[in-house]
Amino acid sequence: MTSGPRTGRLPLFRPDRLSPAQRALYEEITGGPRAAGPRLFALTDDRGHLNGPFNAMLSSPRLGGALQALGAAIRFATDLPPRVRETAILVVATVWDSDFERYAHEAVGRAAGLTEAELSALREDTDPGFADPFERAAWSAARMLAARPEHLDDAWYAEARAALGEAVLFELSTLVGYYATLALQLRLFGVPAPNKEPQP
Repeated sequence: MTSGPRTGRLPLFRPDRLSPAQRALYEEITGGPRAAGPRLFALTDDRGHLNGPFNAMLSSPRLGGALQALGAAIRFATDLPPRVRETAILVVATVWDSDFERYAHEAVGRAAGLTEAELSALREDTDPGFADPFERAAWSAARMLAARPEHLDDAWYAEARAALGEAVLFELSTLVGYYATLALQLRLFGVPAPNKEPQP
């Protein structure tokens, strides 16, 4: 249960000193669907400490376990096409100015087929120029959900539902809420992306 060195404001939990509940969650994260397939960003550092938002989840394993399970479902059990999913995550990263989300999901976005020009536009919060109407509607909806939820009136909803359908809107709003939660926690605990210095 003893933690190791700090990154940002939160100690890094040492893999060899975890409680049984923390160990179970650690193994869910490092051995679950995130660990399968190509590793586009590192889940752990070279000493086995969890990176990004995952270390904080060990602080409260029951809630952290539910949160990581939701994230795994969003990443691997929705019908959102990979380009749409990664576009929406990067929209949240831009709205929250979340370095870790940007670092991790630009890599995943490239693998999903987002071009460097599209990634740059998402980073700068400019129009990525999606030609596909579904991708364009999903990008627009993600921006509204993440940055301007006060404008989700009936007219907007009717237009978004016609373009995307209710199931996609549910999945997209869940994704935006989840990644906004992670961005909030990353900011709260001052967790940097691997190429950034921790926040004071």
